[in-house]
Amino acid sequence: MSEALHWMDSFWLALALFFILEGVLPFASPSRWRRWFHQVMGMRDGQIRFFGLVSILLGLSILLLQ
Repeated sequence: MSEALHWMDSFWLALALFFILEGVLPFASPSRWRRWFHQVMGMRDGQIRFFGLVSILLGLSILLLQ
């Protein structure tokens, strides 16, 4: 398999896993997800950016450990 095809397979796998994980909480507990979403809406931009940065760094760390 060419390197480009392997990369695309990995991309689609990662995207599928992202959607699965994003959908678990709203499916399993919509009321808890709604409360959490309202809490996030009340956060300042800097707080949301901080969580985004932590998420990015965690994801990059996992990729580098592979």
